[in-house]
Order: sequence, then C-alpha cells, then structure tokens
Amino acid sequence: MAKKAELYEELKKLDRKTKLTGKNTIAEIQAAIDEARTSAETTDSPKSPATEVTVDENTETTDDTHYAKSGKKSLKHELEVKEQVEKEARKAAGDTAPQGDVVAADKRGPAPKTRTRLERKGKNFRAKAQKIDAGETYSLTEAMKLAVETANTKFDSTVELHVRLGVDPKLADQNIRSTVTLPNGTGKTVRVAAFVPESDVKSVNEAGADIAGEEVITSLLDKEKIEFDILIATPTLMPKLGKYARLLGPRGLMPNPKSGTVSTNPTQAVREAKAGKVEYRVDKQSIVHLGIGKVSFGAAKLEQNANVFLTSLNAAKPASLKGAYILSVNVSTTMGPGIKVKI
Repeated sequence: MAKKAELYEELKKLDRKTKLTGKNTIAEIQAAIDEARTSAETTDSPKSPATEVTVDENTETTDDTHYAKSGKKSLKHELEVKEQVEKEARKAAGDTAPQGDVVAADKRGPAPKTRTRLERKGKNFRAKAQKIDAGETYSLTEAMKLAVETANTKFDSTVELHVRLGVDPKLADQNIRSTVTLPNGTGKTVRVAAFVPESDVKSVNEAGADIAGEEVITSLLDKEKIEFDILIATPTLMPKLGKYARLLGPRGLMPNPKSGTVSTNPTQAVREAKAGKVEYRVDKQSIVHLGIGKVSFGAAKLEQNANVFLTSLNAAKPASLKGAYILSVNVSTTMGPGIKVKI
C-alpha cells in the first residue's frame, strides 16, 4: 500500500487535475504518471516553425500572414476586394477586352441577325406587301384598288378604315360617337331585334326585323340568350330593359339614342339597320375603326362607302377642338398590309 501511496503522490505533482485516486490500481496510476511525463516533455520542447499559408500567385502575402476562416479578414474577402479594384481600373481605362476563358466565349458564335417585321411575315404576305410603298401616301381611289389587290385571306376579307383624330376622348364634347348608313352596306348579315309594343310588331317584321315583340324578347333575355346583333326599342319600353343592363351593356347591345337604336319610329330604325347603318366611336387612343365593306364589293363601292363615312366623321367635328382634326387615315384588309391615305 505504501508503494501505491507514493505513486499517487508523484502523479499529483505531475498532474494537479488528475481524476485518479488512491483507490485505483497501481497499474492505472503508473500509466497516468507516464502519460503526464510525456505531455510535460512535449510542452517544454521548442515550438515548431509556423506553417506557411499557400495563396494565389497574384496575392502579395508573407509567410507569417494569418487569415480568419470567414469575414473581412479572410483570404476569400481579400481576393474579392483585389478583383473588384482591378475591375474598376479596367472600367476607368476603357478596357473592354474579355477576361478569363476567351476560347469558351468564342464558341457561342456571332449574335443572331434581327429580322424586320416584314421579314417575319409569311411569303404570301410579303408578296402582297411588295405592291405597296411604305413611304408613300395614296389617294382614296388608289388605296381601295390596292386593298382589293393585296387581300391576303382565302375568305372574303373585310376592308377597314382607321382614322387617327386630334381629339381628347376624356373630354365629353370630344368623345366622338355617331352613326352612318353606308350606301352599299357592310356585307355582313345583321340580325335585328325590335323591342316594341304588340301594335308595332307587324310593321317592324315587314321592315325586316328578325325578332319582334315585347314578350318574345323578354323571354329570351330572362334565359340570357342573345340571338340578335342590334336591339331597337321605343322610348316608352326602355325602362323595362333596365334590369337587363348587365347582360346587354358589356356586349354593346343596350339601345341608345345616340346610336339611333332608341327611336319613336322603330320601323324606320329597323329598315336603316338592315340597309347598313353602323355606329362608330373614338377609342382611348383617339382612333376610329370601321369596316366599310368586303373585298368582293370592288374598289368603286368601297370608295363610295369610305366617302360617306369620312363625310359623316367630318360633320361630327367638335366645335371646341383647336388644331388638326383628322391626323392620318389608313386602309387595311383582314390580315393584310396597311395603306396610307392622303388626308
């Protein structure tokens, strides 16, 4: 036991924080003494030289430079700052030469060639468009002939007039809205409904109404069925259409005195609607769009319709307008090229 006590005292001198006690075996205490002596010899030996830090060839660092693992004192941050400084210097000097892997950048090839809007069209459209000089304005007669020649559809295309006005649609007196009866019609089959008393049903039917009568039209509207293109009503029956405003209004079918669909003479209104009476109005971009007929009409009839429409449009010029009224006129067919018209 004496030997065990002596070994324990020697261990305490070498390692003050030892966890062994006198209850441990002699072999355990002896092993702890040997470990403590080895640790002491290692601590007393001279320090080994500092390990050199391997950095990029472009960095100017010494062997005794120490870096943090992250943050502003790290090697990564130092390299990023240096790269940013070099980039700013190249930018100030106007150096636009590619950096890094230039060979990989060259493999992408030249930039794609941007095609014009006309070049992106089909070959049939391009062939038709060659007949029109984009920088020239044509007379109305010439424009109608070109419109017929450049029609680009297999069906009977609609010929449209697009007139840009110098008005402000936000002003009430400059919000152009009117009707015109085209002498040759529009070429479309128009279904006309007449919301009239029973006493007028016979006369409107003779005038060409497709649907007539108060009860007939009311039953269709109750079922939310729209089987007409124009709805004509008398002033006395207009209050009864109020509950259908949400159905008719968004579709542009609500009768309106300005469009001539509210009339005290429904027979005449039906006759005019069937003959080709159309409504036009200026849009938010101050442009009036109107289909004036079909390509099958021929240039002469299309010109007649266009002249009647332009006369009506000039008559609707607001008195408060200062400056030019009609800024430009263009003619086009369905899916066809545009043609500039002399004002």
